[in-house]
Amino acid sequence: MKQGRPVKSSIRQNVVEILFFLGRGYGYEVAKIYNQIFPKVTQRSVYYHLRKGVLTEEIKINKIEEEKGEFSWGNVVEKKYYVLGKRAAPKGEQRVKEFLASWKR
Repeated sequence: MKQGRPVKSSIRQNVVEILFFLGRGYGYEVAKIYNQIFPKVTQRSVYYHLRKGVLTEEIKINKIEEEKGEFSWGNVVEKKYYVLGKRAAPKGEQRVKEFLASWKR
């Protein structure tokens, strides 16, 4: 038996489901949606699974944008937009589809 964390993750699978119906999204947006549909997790956990999904090729980075504004940490924020990768296996969860149909960006 292999040691360490298992490669499969229900949180990452839920993130894949969100990206499947959303098409493209950035980390904070995905975390907000996640916590409205599924049991609450930390933002840090969602970001971890986005990064891990990039490594496992379930998720890929579509583009990185810099947005200017007045933030507590400075004038610029970097937004990474994610899409499904070639190894993603979305199941088409109905509750995600229904939520995103009524959700406004």
